[in-house]
Amino acid sequence: MRILIIEDEIDLADILAQGLRRQGYAVDIASDGEQGCESAMVNDYDLLILDLNLPGMDGLEVCRRLRAGKPHLLILILTARNRPFDKITGLDLGADDYLVKPFDFGELVARIRALLRRDLRVRDTILQCGDLKLDPASRTVWHGDRRLELTRKEFGVLEYLMRHPGEVISQEELLEHVWDAEADPFSNTVRVHIHSLRRKLGDDQTPPKIIETIAGLGYRLVSSS
Repeated sequence: MRILIIEDEIDLADILAQGLRRQGYAVDIASDGEQGCESAMVNDYDLLILDLNLPGMDGLEVCRRLRAGKPHLLILILTARNRPFDKITGLDLGADDYLVKPFDFGELVARIRALLRRDLRVRDTILQCGDLKLDPASRTVWHGDRRLELTRKEFGVLEYLMRHPGEVISQEELLEHVWDAEADPFSNTVRVHIHSLRRKLGDDQTPPKIIETIAGLGYRLVSSS
């Protein structure tokens, strides 16, 4: 899952980004409203963490524009504005959640998980393909009766493939959703993580039965045996 933080307090944005990356999310940062709005329009983010007191463009205007232009983007407002009027306005403009500063990081992460679970594009809480099951909330993966121990990036790659079963997912798309804007598109990091996933899934035979390589195009989750 890829998250954009629009926050002009650089130290806070960096702390948030570091904490969320430790939770396995890919995170980008924008420090003003105009830059953040443009970035959210151009890139395919799963969730936005949005401050309201922003230079360049107020956060409420950012929320309004993105809700119109990116209707599926999940928006969590994180702000010091604690008046009921501000909360009502933000939610009415299309925010999915509203959290007031100061806040507890654990609560923020729980709210992010809750928003992703409620995402209307994903109907099932537990993702399943054959005998492969993935629980995004507890971040656990089972292959049959065997629990897999995955790294955060391996989990992110597998989760994205399981959210798009049968679809061919390019390396660029995986980099965009599982890594952040600093990822090198010319590196072999995706291939390395796919290889590691196959090994842990017992899918390193030729040809693989679960994660299929489509030459020149990307990868596809086929089935679990």
